Amino acid sequence: MAKTLVAYFSASGVTEGVARDLARAAGADLFEIEPAVPYIAADLNWQNAQSRSSVEMADKTSRPAIARTCESIADYDTVFVGFPIWWYVAPTIVNTFLEAHDLAGKTIVPFATSGGSGLGNTVAELEPSAPDARFMPGKLLNGASFKQLEAFAKSAR
Repeated sequence: MAKTLVAYFSASGVTEGVARDLARAAGADLFEIEPAVPYIAADLNWQNAQSRSSVEMADKTSRPAIARTCESIADYDTVFVGFPIWWYVAPTIVNTFLEAHDLAGKTIVPFATSGGSGLGNTVAELEPSAPDARFMPGKLLNGASFKQLEAFAKSAR
């Protein structure tokens, strides 16, 4: 039987809320992509070129360490991967998560939250981190209703 996972990174809690609702709508398990070193408010100050997030996002090869991997990843056929949009793409910690797991043959479905920008080049920048997975088009889920989340979950299967 096909199993679904919703894995998410959330710096402020917004993406976490959407991920929890999506997991419920999809009947999926939930996994938080946690940084090994948690982000503090100063780290997330995008207006400061020296803030941790700014430095990470300026270097496309940056791979912030994650606190743990998903030991049961082999059990899943479909993995929704959620994150806030930073600098028009996924935070590089999402690449860390993808690269830390064997996702060959799995369907990856990106979803995001954003304060003002779209997905931009997000999927194209994530694909090299899981080259043997099948990526579905990503979707912005700001303010999505439960019914919209159910439809999104069904469209990915």
